Amino acid sequence: MGNSDSKLHFRKAVIQLTTKTQPVEASEDVFWDQFWTEVNLTAQDIFALVPAAEIRAVREESPSNLATLCYKAVERLVLNADSGCVCERDRQTVLSCIRLLTRILPYIFEDPDWRGFFWSTVPKAGKTVDESDDESTRPLAESLLTAISDLLFCPDFTVESHSRTSADGPSDIQSIDSCELIWEAGVGFAQTPPLNHTHDSNRAELLKLLLTCFSEEMYQSPSDTHTLNPWVSFFCSRENRHALPLFTSLLNVVCAYDPVGYGIPYNHLMFSDQRGMLAELALQTLIVSLEQELVDNSNTNTTLSTNTDTCSADYNKNSTAEGCQTTRGENLFVNYLSRIHREEDFHFILRGIGRLLNNPLLQTYLPHSCKKIQFHQELLVLFWKLCSKFLFYVLKSSDVLDVLVPILFYLNDARTNQSRVGLVHICVFILLLLSGERNFGVRLNKPYSVRVPMDISVFAGTHADLLIVVFHKIITSGHPRLQPLYDCLLTIIVNVSPYLKSLSMVAANKLLHLLEVFSSLWFLFCSPVNHHLVFFLLEVFNNIIQYQFDGNFNLVYGIIRKRNLFHQLANMPTDVSSIQKALQRKSRSNSTHNAVFMETNNPCNTACSEGPYKTAPVQTGTLNASLKAMPRIDKLTETSQVSEDGMTLLLQQSDSTHGQSDHSSETRVRDPQPTSGEDEKKSETGDCDGSQKRVSSSSDWTPTQDWVLSWKSKLPLQTIMRLLQVLVPQVEKICIDKGLTDESEILKFLQHGTLVGLLPVPHPILIRKYQANEGTALWFRTYMWGIIYLRNEDPPVWYDTDVKLFEIQRI
Repeated sequence: MGNSDSKLHFRKAVIQLTTKTQPVEASEDVFWDQFWTEVNLTAQDIFALVPAAEIRAVREESPSNLATLCYKAVERLVLNADSGCVCERDRQTVLSCIRLLTRILPYIFEDPDWRGFFWSTVPKAGKTVDESDDESTRPLAESLLTAISDLLFCPDFTVESHSRTSADGPSDIQSIDSCELIWEAGVGFAQTPPLNHTHDSNRAELLKLLLTCFSEEMYQSPSDTHTLNPWVSFFCSRENRHALPLFTSLLNVVCAYDPVGYGIPYNHLMFSDQRGMLAELALQTLIVSLEQELVDNSNTNTTLSTNTDTCSADYNKNSTAEGCQTTRGENLFVNYLSRIHREEDFHFILRGIGRLLNNPLLQTYLPHSCKKIQFHQELLVLFWKLCSKFLFYVLKSSDVLDVLVPILFYLNDARTNQSRVGLVHICVFILLLLSGERNFGVRLNKPYSVRVPMDISVFAGTHADLLIVVFHKIITSGHPRLQPLYDCLLTIIVNVSPYLKSLSMVAANKLLHLLEVFSSLWFLFCSPVNHHLVFFLLEVFNNIIQYQFDGNFNLVYGIIRKRNLFHQLANMPTDVSSIQKALQRKSRSNSTHNAVFMETNNPCNTACSEGPYKTAPVQTGTLNASLKAMPRIDKLTETSQVSEDGMTLLLQQSDSTHGQSDHSSETRVRDPQPTSGEDEKKSETGDCDGSQKRVSSSSDWTPTQDWVLSWKSKLPLQTIMRLLQVLVPQVEKICIDKGLTDESEILKFLQHGTLVGLLPVPHPILIRKYQANEGTALWFRTYMWGIIYLRNEDPPVWYDTDVKLFEIQRI
């Protein structure tokens, strides 16, 4: 009954605010206190009692009242943060202010005229400028962020009290060492605080408000997001005295979270999991805070007015940066992340992420008996950011395979779902980054024994076989919108191919099947870029034959069986009549070879990244978050050469072909060309190749004899042809002499055979390493905020607001 009265009184206060035509003075505390004093409502209640239409009405018709409401709520948060929330009434007041601001802030951000409101200075009520000079000139946003940071380490509210005395006061709160109040043991903190569900719930409320503050970026178009997010910039700067314990708390809570717990079946259905909610919000806050680095590095000179040049030089010499001025461009969260160096800390982080990523793959005899996390996409974003810092440690042991298997599971599971195209993209980005390192290819040779539920061909082999089988499944039975990823998938296989010791028969046949379809004449001639896929596959075969011939008898046997494919490539017709005949047979060939391979001359497919990507449904509608078009493969990578001692050397791009092998010459010729139709359009961010004309459609591009000859002459077939020339007669002789009908004897012969001295001189190993660029940075930022938008649906913080960073479509 009391709760009903509280709702009624709160609703009356909201109606009074929306109906008042005259501004209500900030000094009328009796009126403003109705919104947070003696209010005991949940976040869901406040979202229901404060409709979006009424917030917009107040914003348009009584802007001063809305401004005063925000100011008074922030003021109350600051006062209670300074006093330490010593009583239950103060804590409830803080929660009411948090929930009210979480509800209102998105509607402040969606109006460009209001966007600077929180960064304006508002004099403190009841004080003159002389009495509180600092407070009177401080932007409202800084006061709010400082209060949130203090409240996240407020004794008896969000952390356990440590021997508090009766003389509590503002001085005591300000003197608290928050580094002793880190929320969870892990990186830089060995103590395990007692689990308190109330504290976890309060932390979650504060983090949701913090995310709402950061979300101002969602209400700017992609072209405007190159500037620093002032909320993140201040929160992660030295002006936040809790930056270090906050970073450590967020990271430790995420990596220490175990959704299975003690393993009691169905415990997640009987008890609420506040730690799970906190871990998800901590993860989202962490990835948003770490995102600022990409913006800083590319725009520091143009967006920062402070003197950062001398500061950054000193900072590199002295990690404490004592003599450096405080700048918003210095992200302490990124700084602290890069300082982690202890082996046990790396192990804790990687083990925690691996455990959580593998959680949805768990299989039990009791259906749905274990809790399955839903924030795996945010985990992948965090792992991506960690890889850029700790790639050496990630690949130091086979622990990276604990991350690889769930990534391949998500790829296979999402391949046919249009709403999960973004998930496929980030998984491919991560694998592209990892494949640029030799150790990743070496780790793939570990036998794959732990079976996860995937609808793929059964095989007995290594993790490399698993990777190839999943990639083949994506290409042959994935959604049409995944076509721009084909060359990325093949690039990953190319990068690891020199280190694959023994492919299974299943994986070898998958690679040959891809070559069979990609080398069909209609496929090669219907697009100006399709032949690149054949080059990639031939490079895979060459790498394995030249560097891992001994153990790959299955692949060699497959090449011998499919030798007609290579002869057809070598003898490909180039005359105009043959080209036209192949294009006319396209429809019949498509059904013969594989109907799931997309025709790149179809405008709907070639421009698949230009349109919006659908994301997971929320509530009753389907949301369509548009992502930045994926950059071309040559924009994503830089070519490196691996020397005999395993070191990599970046190759300078050059037009000269003198002194280079046919293999490297072919690489330079095809890398600068577009890799997919959607990237041939002019980029929204001013891509340097944006002036290129689109030639993807058959209506404005026609294959010519000169065009076919230009790349046919560069097909790297010499090694394979030499192999066939040597081995085919030997295999045929054995079959005739022994009357063999069983392939096992042939495999045994190939297994003990050798081609030493018979093959051409081994070509240098070329690795295409991932190269960070503005296009992928914008893609990740859009994808990250799209996930956060969808995941925060209870209450729906940003639902039905005018988001501009991505497109929302309800069906």
